[in-house]
Amino acid sequence: MPRGTDEVSEPMYFVLTALLDGPLHGHAIMKVVTDLSNGRVKPSVGTLYGILERLSDRGVILVDREEIVNGRSRRYFRITQSGKSILEAEARRMLEAASLVVNRNYA
Repeated sequence: MPRGTDEVSEPMYFVLTALLDGPLHGHAIMKVVTDLSNGRVKPSVGTLYGILERLSDRGVILVDREEIVNGRSRRYFRITQSGKSILEAEARRMLEAASLVVNRNYA
């Protein structure tokens, strides 16, 4: 959701999709997002944490747990039910939009 809107940006869509299979930490989210998007979406660390902050502020994701790994804090995030609903609605919206082109008979 870009600031001040309820829209789901492409990077946010992939972040939420990455979290469907369970909690992940930031580095793992970046890897899964890159894999899911076939390398098209590669958020920088700063961009990713901005996205995570906005999603968290809106209650779409939550911090699942924190742990210390090699002296550094690692925070795991999980998607909420609200986040799943938003993601599913966005997937349906994209499917409907795509069908306008895919199902069109070209003359």
